[in-house]
Amino acid sequence: MVITRLQRSQHGQLSNLFEVESCTYTYLLADTNTKEAIIIDPVLETMDRDLTLVKELGLNLIFAVNTHCHADHITSSGLMKKRIAGLKSAISKHSGASADILLSEGDRIPFGKHYLIVKETPGHTDGCTTLVSGDESMAFTGDALLIRGCGRTDFQQGCAKCLYDSVHDKIFTLPDDCLVYPAHDYIGQTVSTVGEERKFNPRLTKSKDEFVDIMNSLNLPKPDKIDISVPANLVCGLHGL
Repeated sequence: MVITRLQRSQHGQLSNLFEVESCTYTYLLADTNTKEAIIIDPVLETMDRDLTLVKELGLNLIFAVNTHCHADHITSSGLMKKRIAGLKSAISKHSGASADILLSEGDRIPFGKHYLIVKETPGHTDGCTTLVSGDESMAFTGDALLIRGCGRTDFQQGCAKCLYDSVHDKIFTLPDDCLVYPAHDYIGQTVSTVGEERKFNPRLTKSKDEFVDIMNSLNLPKPDKIDISVPANLVCGLHGL
């Protein structure tokens, strides 16, 4: 388990939490003054850990946001709502999933004096979103942009051309020093920058045609939990529960 806490007076507080089986990063953001907080991409198996941290820090968790309908793990946002009064779930309106709030391009997710702006970044799935801090200092990219990589495009409405355009039009147009926080990493990397990915990402520095060829030739195995995770995540993680 990895817990990295960054304390910044202008940005509030960020806790970076890791789930080892699916290599998923969950992000807990809070306003240090009001204690209002949001959680991004929470995982069912680590819900108790996350809620313990929320309690220890004295936070008021108001939103549980999923960057997309995940195929490799079940979200804990639905069960979290049963544990925290007033907590609301959120996901893209294009995901096909149910939630209290269906997000669209340009929507704001507030917590205290801070907020995240929703950018629609389809390609890995139709309902992928990137969540950008109001001052464009941080971007939570889900599976659209990973550190030196990107999400696969061979299932769940995947489209390599769409993903290429999403990253170049919505993420690579952010400032060079904007921090990139992905939904996954498989070799221990925790954060990158837009400038680094624009320069060094081995897939997305190629032309669109080259990128499409790369994505079409990956031949990746089917995610182990896709047949369980997708139906569950379409109903906020409450399938069969």
